[in-house]
Amino acid sequence: QVQLVESGGGLVQPGGSLRLSCAASGSIRSIYSMGWYRQVPGKDRELVAESTNRGATNFADSVKGRFTISIDNAKKTVYLEMNSLNPEDTAVYYCKAIVRPSTSWNNRPYWGQGTQVTVSS
Repeated sequence: QVQLVESGGGLVQPGGSLRLSCAASGSIRSIYSMGWYRQVPGKDRELVAESTNRGATNFADSVKGRFTISIDNAKKTVYLEMNSLNPEDTAVYYCKAIVRPSTSWNNRPYWGQGTQVTVSS
C-alpha cells in the first residue's frame, strides 16, 4: 500500500506565507511525479502545481510567481511554498502522487487526505 501524509495547512493573513509538505510511504518502486491540487465547496478540484521526479514543473496561472514546488526524492516528499497568499487561495489542498507501487509495473495515482488552508484577516 502507498500512503500520502500532508502537513502544514492552517490559517494565515493575506500577504502571508505557508509551506505544505506531503510525504509518501509504503511499498513504492518509484515515483514519477508529485503535486498539489485544491478544492473549494461547489467547485471541481483544480491543479495548483506539480513536478516530475526530474524537476519539470507545471503551475496554475493563478499561482505563478507566488508558489514554488520542490521534491526531495530521497525523502519521497513534495513541498509547496506559498507566498503572497490571498483569500482566493483558501481551499482544501490535496497532495497527489503518480507512483509505481512495488506490486505493479504500472504507474497509479494516489491522493492524500487533504489539508485546509484559510487566508483571512
